[in-house]
Parts: sequence; C-alpha cells; structure tokens
Amino acid sequence: MKLKPLMHAVGIALATMGAAQAQVSDGVVKIGVLTDLSGLYSDVAGQGTVVATQMAIDDFIAKEKPAFKIEMVSADHQNKGDISANKAREWIERDKVDAVTELVTTSAALAVMKIAKEKNRIALVSGAASARITNEDCNDVTVHWTYDTYAVANGTAKAVVKQGGKKWFFLTADYAFGHSLEKDAGDVVKANGGEVVGSVRHPFPGSDFSSFLLKAQSSGAQIIGLANAGGDTINSIKQAAEFGITEKQSLAGLLMFITDVHSLGLKTTQNMYLTEGFYWDLNDDTRAWSKRFFEKHKRMPTMVQAGQYSSILHYLKAVKAVNSDDTQKVMAQMKKTPVNDFFAKNGTIRDDGRMVHDMYLLQVKKPAESKTPWDYYHVRALIPAAEAFQPLSASKCALVKK
Repeated sequence: MKLKPLMHAVGIALATMGAAQAQVSDGVVKIGVLTDLSGLYSDVAGQGTVVATQMAIDDFIAKEKPAFKIEMVSADHQNKGDISANKAREWIERDKVDAVTELVTTSAALAVMKIAKEKNRIALVSGAASARITNEDCNDVTVHWTYDTYAVANGTAKAVVKQGGKKWFFLTADYAFGHSLEKDAGDVVKANGGEVVGSVRHPFPGSDFSSFLLKAQSSGAQIIGLANAGGDTINSIKQAAEFGITEKQSLAGLLMFITDVHSLGLKTTQNMYLTEGFYWDLNDDTRAWSKRFFEKHKRMPTMVQAGQYSSILHYLKAVKAVNSDDTQKVMAQMKKTPVNDFFAKNGTIRDDGRMVHDMYLLQVKKPAESKTPWDYYHVRALIPAAEAFQPLSASKCALVKK
C-alpha cells in the first residue's frame, strides 16, 4: 500500500518532466550556420564559424547537460542576399531551424533578418558589419553580436587622425557594408578635425584595383581608407604596395582581421592600426579558448569566429533558462542576461539588438617584434563599450524609446 503514493509521485514527476521537455518543440534546438564557405570572406568566417558553433554546442552539452537535443546545419550563402533568404526560409519551414546565425556579408544578414522576422525565428549576426542592422533595419528577433562599422571606424579612424593622418580618400566596396563603413569612418575623421577629399567605389567582390588606387594616389590624401574587407582588403593592400603608393601615402584598413595580416605578412602590414572585438592573445581565457580552436581549425580565430561561439553559447543558455525555444521568451532572456565569457565581460544586448562590449585598438607589429606564430598585434587601447558603439540616443531603430 505504501508503494502507491510513491508510484503516484513518480508518475507526476515524469509527467511534469515530459511537459517541461515538450516546451522545446520536438525536443530539438536546431541552429543554422549560414556563411561564406568558398568566397572572399571564407577565412574571416567560413568553416571556422562552423567549427566555433560546434565547439559552443559541445561545451554547452558537457557543462549544462540539457534535456533537449541540439543539432546544427550549415550552408554556403555565396555572399548573395537571395541565396541567403531562400536558404533561411527552407531551413525554417522544412528543417525547423530555430536560429539562423553568423551571416557574414551585410546583404546576406539583411535578407535573413527579414525572413527571421516574418517566421518569428532568431537571427544571430556575427560576421556582417553594417550598423544598419541595429539602426534603420533593426527588428526584435535579431542580435548583432561581434562588431559593426561604427565601432571599427570609431577606433581606427580616430587613432589615425590623432597620429596626424587628417586628409582622407576612401576606397569603398560598392554595397551596403562598404557604404556604411565609409560613412561611419568619414564622420569620425571630420569629427576629429580631419578632411575627406574624395572616394571611389569598386565592384564587390573585386580583383583589379589599379584604376581605383590610381585615383586615390592622385587625390593628394595622406590616408587611403580601405572601406572593404576580406579578399578585397588583401588585394587592395598588395596592389597598393606594387604600385609604390604606400611609399608616400598610408593605408588604413578600416575592417581588417588577423587572417588578413597572416595572409599579407608583417612586412606588408607593419604599423597599421585596426580595431577588433577580440584578439587571441589578450589574456589567459582568450589564449585557452583559441588554443582549442587552433587544434581543430589549424589557425587562430578571427573576432567573427570567436563572437560566433559566444553568441551560440549565450543563446543556448537562454533556451535552457526559459525551458523553451519560443523566440520571444528566448530573446527576452538573452537581453536581460549579461554576456560573460572569454569574448566579452559584462556585455549587454540593447533594445536595438546591439550587443555592446569592449573593443580594442590594435597596431600590427614589425617583423622583429613578433616572437611566436600569430603574435601579430600590439594592444594600444581598450575602447570601453560605452564609447565603442553608437549611443542609443543616436539610434534610428524603431524599437528604441526616445
């Protein structure tokens, strides 16, 4: 007779557990990594972000032991908005993907954000740069995680102007990201007493930059601001050196990554300033995680790849905390929970979807200063989160209460 209450209690507990698990639809949280696996941003993001995502999933399972399963799918968006939108829609409708992530290339991110809003799914942007993502194109299902054009321009352009580089000409990738980076950097240059004497826009992606560089050379500018990224930046710098442009004018890589420096070498990039949200050699935590990443990917992580890990881990923790993959519940939990990991300390997600965290002004070392492989940067300044990103008071996001 005494067994009956116990059996009844066990039955209630199992039923309760089953109901709790059922709140995660199908008992599975599915994450889609949509990135550039074959093009000019594949080193910056690419397979490395797939690796980082799997690391986040594995670490979360090992530590949190969730009751739900976690699955990942990945695809190459080829840096095209239409391919990105179609794949996101397919993933959500057919494969029941809960969060579409990474999204390097602004055109890809903006296209997927619209699908995510329409289908009430989460978009986690790590690789795309345009500040439009949390300004005029913001929505309540998107978080912009790693960096943006405002933050990188604010760090690098300000530093270069303060060093005496006051007269600028921009070489700009002709799409939303390049336009945004040129505008944000130009605003910083002028706000700090500099002058923009002109700009030229090149096709995206580009290969022959000779005519554009010659215009920059003849402009009389002290600084040629490279408002491009990835392979476009690498080729711009190589060709500028070949034409002897860097003998009289300086280049400012407004969005450069450690993989770019690795590809070009320290001799070509030495003394250049750049702004990043992450560097593998910042502290013990960044070194420990980056060593693990290196073992899997055979190169040190970019800030996009490190930011991808951080965003996925934060998302999964929120799903567990609310015991649901419901978009609005998870977003609310993510926004109210500080981000504390090797990537960000006391990071916060604002109403506009911007995750704000400290950024770093870096300067590329001279060859003789580099002591070990991937020892590429001097950390010249920590840029506090409140200074690094556009203030909410200047936001054009409709979600921000004025």
